[in-house]
Amino acid sequence: MKPTLIIMAAGMGSRFGGLKQITPVGPDGQKIMDYSVYDAVRAGFGKVVFVIKHAFEEEFKEKIGNAIAAHIPVEYVFQELDALPAGYSVPEGRVKPWGTGHAVLCCRDVVNEPFVVLNADDYYGCDCFALLAEFLARPQVGDKKHIAMAGYLLHNTLTENGSVSRGICETDESGMLTGLTERTQIEIIDGKPQFTEDGGESWTELDPNCYASMNCWAFPAGSLDSFEKMFCAFLDERGAEMKSEFYLPFAVNEMVATGEADVQVLPTKDKWYGMTYAEDHELVRKALADLTEQGVYPATMWK
Repeated sequence: MKPTLIIMAAGMGSRFGGLKQITPVGPDGQKIMDYSVYDAVRAGFGKVVFVIKHAFEEEFKEKIGNAIAAHIPVEYVFQELDALPAGYSVPEGRVKPWGTGHAVLCCRDVVNEPFVVLNADDYYGCDCFALLAEFLARPQVGDKKHIAMAGYLLHNTLTENGSVSRGICETDESGMLTGLTERTQIEIIDGKPQFTEDGGESWTELDPNCYASMNCWAFPAGSLDSFEKMFCAFLDERGAEMKSEFYLPFAVNEMVATGEADVQVLPTKDKWYGMTYAEDHELVRKALADLTEQGVYPATMWK
């Protein structure tokens, strides 16, 4: 069974400015997610599911989806506030999205096979798709769900243009995830990655070669049933909070904590690129131009 690629593209780029998912970065006007889909096709994925909003559906299809659909089956699901399990409703005054875990759950009616989920506005490199596809092709042994995460060297994920948030991973000797600590303000200071928890009053150095989670996960078939149960529990406990979010890493942590799943960290040495800040655009554009010149990607991708 070929895995499906879920691309979370419902969010607007508040810090970058505008709908960064459709910002051209490639030499022929390619968007970042064009590279993700291209790498997924090469790795043997069978379908792409875009999680978007109704508000920009037509523009998204015109500028991205229609070209991709000529090369791999494409489906669309919509992450809206009222996309809730039966019996639940949107609290009065709620405007904030429900989070990345909810984005994945929105795919439950169209994804029954193993799947990989990632962000639309991040470049992950071709290595991780091959690693995750190979992982999902292995038989599921035992009672636990076996999840995988692409692990990036921290220094390969940072920007010189401001602070970033990263999930810093701890693993055992066999590469299984034992801890994931969210560091919400990491910056390069004096050439070294450092984080602060007090608004910059003090800084603590991080190992540049530790593994960071970039929200690139592989799940076995049947995982979305677990997501629905966890999301219902989240709504029962925190649904009335106007800014609460059901994050994807929190869902994974819950599955591990209850013994339902384990997580294998698959190391990749590819460099991650994203457009957290507008100043990152030129860096990403140059990196992808270099990869095209090296022959990693064709100059024209879907034509």
